[in-house]
Amino acid sequence: MRYKIKVMNTEQPPDNLLKGHKIPLWLMASILLIFIAIIIRFISPKVYLETNTNVVDTNSTKKPAPSLLPTEVIYPSQVLNLTNWKITIPTITSGDAIEIKQPRLATYNLNPWFTVLPEENAVRFRAAVNGATTSGSGYPRSELREMVDNGKTNASWPSNEGTHTMFLDQAITAVPKTKQDVVAGQIHDNNKDIIVVRLNYPTLHVRIDRTNVYTLDSNYTLGKRFTVKFVVSDGLTKVYYNNGIDPVYTLNKRYSDAYFKTGVYTQSNCSKEGSPSLCNDNNYGEVIVYQAAVTHQ
Repeated sequence: MRYKIKVMNTEQPPDNLLKGHKIPLWLMASILLIFIAIIIRFISPKVYLETNTNVVDTNSTKKPAPSLLPTEVIYPSQVLNLTNWKITIPTITSGDAIEIKQPRLATYNLNPWFTVLPEENAVRFRAAVNGATTSGSGYPRSELREMVDNGKTNASWPSNEGTHTMFLDQAITAVPKTKQDVVAGQIHDNNKDIIVVRLNYPTLHVRIDRTNVYTLDSNYTLGKRFTVKFVVSDGLTKVYYNNGIDPVYTLNKRYSDAYFKTGVYTQSNCSKEGSPSLCNDNNYGEVIVYQAAVTHQ
């Protein structure tokens, strides 16, 4: 007797198990899309945060967060590099103004004439009309004078040798009530000023030999921040304004024993103000300096 043995393929289900139960392609595609969406939902926020960690807005005018600033800023030397400067301060109402040199200048602060404005990360220079003056001037100043050798020696350089540069980022914030004039940056020699930036309110200009040679701003608003750069080489003194590429004015003149000055040089006094009521500490010129950088090459 012969027996027929039927072997069933166990790797595939019988036809009757699959009949009518095939998964449509559209359903499979929908499930796949949902799965992809879930992955993107949980992964993309992390990627966004990681790729934006080091983004910096170079055009931002916002102040740094307080945590990024020094914990305690009390000296102007913590804001400006004063290694090669000395300052003249109009602290008394009679006699000559006083000079503060290095190393004392490194820890010197005299409110309100020469002090830090922590909120602005800047230094305030103020000179009242009743302040003491230097022996060669009838006007008061709170002004830095360029030095060398870590502040030990007066700077003195010629206009036709090397390249000498001073960059100022600043704002003029006050002028005297009657004679509304202040100097906010200059090149000087042993005898007189060579070229200055001066505000005859409201006109901000470049001035040489008591003559306004170029107008920087015909309607300057007190507190408006601006930049000025002096570049001296080959007997030419070039003035740049508000980070311009080209100089706005060029002086063709050779001079020697030169040095830079910055701060405020108030162009008035009690006599010029014309009234005893205006001869006080509340009548002053003032400049806020955010940056003062000098280089020699």
